[in-house]
Amino acid sequence: MRLFLDTASVDEIRAAAKLGVISGVTTNPTLWAKAGGGNYRDIVVEICNIIDGPISAECLSRDVEGLVKEARQVASWHPNVAVKIPIDEAGLEATSRLSKEGIKVNMTLVFSPNQALLAAQAGATFVSPFVGRLDDVGHDGMQVVADTVQVFERYHLPNQVLAASLRHPLHVIAAAKVGAHIATMPYSVLMAMLRHPLTDVGIERFLADAKKAAKAARGTGKA
Repeated sequence: MRLFLDTASVDEIRAAAKLGVISGVTTNPTLWAKAGGGNYRDIVVEICNIIDGPISAECLSRDVEGLVKEARQVASWHPNVAVKIPIDEAGLEATSRLSKEGIKVNMTLVFSPNQALLAAQAGATFVSPFVGRLDDVGHDGMQVVADTVQVFERYHLPNQVLAASLRHPLHVIAAAKVGAHIATMPYSVLMAMLRHPLTDVGIERFLADAKKAAKAARGTGKA
């Protein structure tokens, strides 16, 4: 399973890129606003220059012709850009047309296996079930990911399941267990995956023991 970062913060992306574990980025208008706004195209292109992998950029038009026109423009920003389109009638029609042109689409705001199957049939490269938002309303978001993976594998569909709206490290592991191709997460979740109190204690103990050993060696003249 590949790991993507869900943010529009260039600083977070630069920091995560140094770790060598992130292979893509997903952005949306909410994340763009949280990152302070600015020129969206410039931000997306900068991200593309940091991470050599799929970079999802949202389309805001709500009619088919507007979506197709906007998606073509956004996709032209960089070869790695995948356009994000919400699933509805207009989104499906636009995705069907765009996929035939070779434009990568990340179909977003997917909340059921039925929607995921429709997105796949329309030719979306990435299909993004939103786990956390489903959990928020009392549904099992990860089950939607699992069901989607099962359907795609059963019929050998080439579309990739991108588990989105992940809120904590357990979501990431659960997505991996059910076979999601990609998990996208905030920077805070990535850092939470890295941290463990026993690791911190172990490092401190190793350093303390190394100091003791060095001091003992100096005392015996073997340093």
